[in-house]
Amino acid sequence: MPVTVTETAAREIAAIINQQDLDPQAIRLRVGVKGGGCSGFSYLLDLTENTKDSDESWEYEYPKAEEDGNQVITVVCDPKSYLYLNGTVIDFKDEVMGRGFVFNNPNATNTCGCGSSFSA
Repeated sequence: MPVTVTETAAREIAAIINQQDLDPQAIRLRVGVKGGGCSGFSYLLDLTENTKDSDESWEYEYPKAEEDGNQVITVVCDPKSYLYLNGTVIDFKDEVMGRGFVFNNPNATNTCGCGSSFSA
């Protein structure tokens, strides 16, 4: 199963790419995990131009927020991280209690209170 990005998260990613004056055609959203955090693994999100032949990759196309046409978000994930992120949905929340990316990970057996780490 792929790592999925919701339309809300895609719009936020596009806004960040625009704010940082990056080339939207060349930028990829790298997702991954690393050891650490209060539950064992921490999520990683990075905007990058670099990919590896071994990376898993998915493209998502969404309508642009203010312009005609569509935006494309390409997600890449290394094989080791994909073992833990298979089927994960990345969303973005902007609420009174905070704003940030949210990971809906079906492989997580426990998550911390802030949602930035998990155990599998």
